[in-house]
Amino acid sequence: MGDPRYFSVRGGANPHTRNVLGMKKKVDPELARQQWHTMARALIEHGAEVLVIEPHAELPGLVYPANAGFLYPLEGRPAAEKTFYLANLLPTRAAEREIYRPFIESLGYKSHAIQHRFEGEADFFPAGRYMIFTYGKVERQRFVPALKLPPWRRIYGLRSEADSIAELRAIAREREILMLELILEAHYHGDTVLCSFGPQREFLLAYLAGLSIPSRNRLRDAFGDKVVELSAEDAAIYAANSFQIEHDGRLFLFLPQGISVQLQRAVRDRGVEPVTVNVSEFLAKGGGSIKCMILDLGPSVEQPQDADWAAFRHQRSYGHLFGG
Repeated sequence: MGDPRYFSVRGGANPHTRNVLGMKKKVDPELARQQWHTMARALIEHGAEVLVIEPHAELPGLVYPANAGFLYPLEGRPAAEKTFYLANLLPTRAAEREIYRPFIESLGYKSHAIQHRFEGEADFFPAGRYMIFTYGKVERQRFVPALKLPPWRRIYGLRSEADSIAELRAIAREREILMLELILEAHYHGDTVLCSFGPQREFLLAYLAGLSIPSRNRLRDAFGDKVVELSAEDAAIYAANSFQIEHDGRLFLFLPQGISVQLQRAVRDRGVEPVTVNVSEFLAKGGGSIKCMILDLGPSVEQPQDADWAAFRHQRSYGHLFGG
């Protein structure tokens, strides 16, 4: 997780970050810090080890490290067989790569940089027997005239380009990759539209309106009745931007506070216990929720075990930094 000390809206690069006039929103820093710490402690209470990326005043986007890249394979192999693939972020966040690279290498992982525009495990993640890759039209962000009030609108575009698939296929050679096209600027990453969960990550929360029609059909063909369709109301508060943890033989799915009783029941019916946390300031001002705020490094038993790496993990642990 990324220390929220400098969380603010700098680039204003998604529809949640600006008001109706196109002006950047202002963050309530105290509320953001309180929500961040509450979420971190809840994760720890459910068995997670939380490591904290140091803050940088000029890089407020570090609070959303799901975009840093992805570890592959995420689980099931020794740490020595894993590599962290660094994302190639949009220009306003590009400098984050050189924060993430030494952090990941200090944990003991090899790193490799993706060359195409690509935003990490937010757009590339495991689901059942697949790796899901979500992409969309990447555009230069700008204001354009519009026949309405105000007489302009903001073009945001999507984040990961389709041509990234060649690099991803070379990395995940043994897994089938399911390519799905995103179409809504407010749901600009795959992890705002889809969330895999369950013992084998075989179930999917899915906001189908966020995908092109051909992609909806591919998703249904691949997952059938394992798709849990999200209502527009649950999707709007980023129900798909959730994160699963296994602890003491039980599965927990961290979901944003405010999701419907029906969705909580659907998750529970599939053998996973919903846990809701309030990260509303991060969605309302930054366009990110629970999963955006987490970079998944897989099971703790598969972490590199060298003494120097273990010492770095301790130095960057939540408990060491914040005493809790």
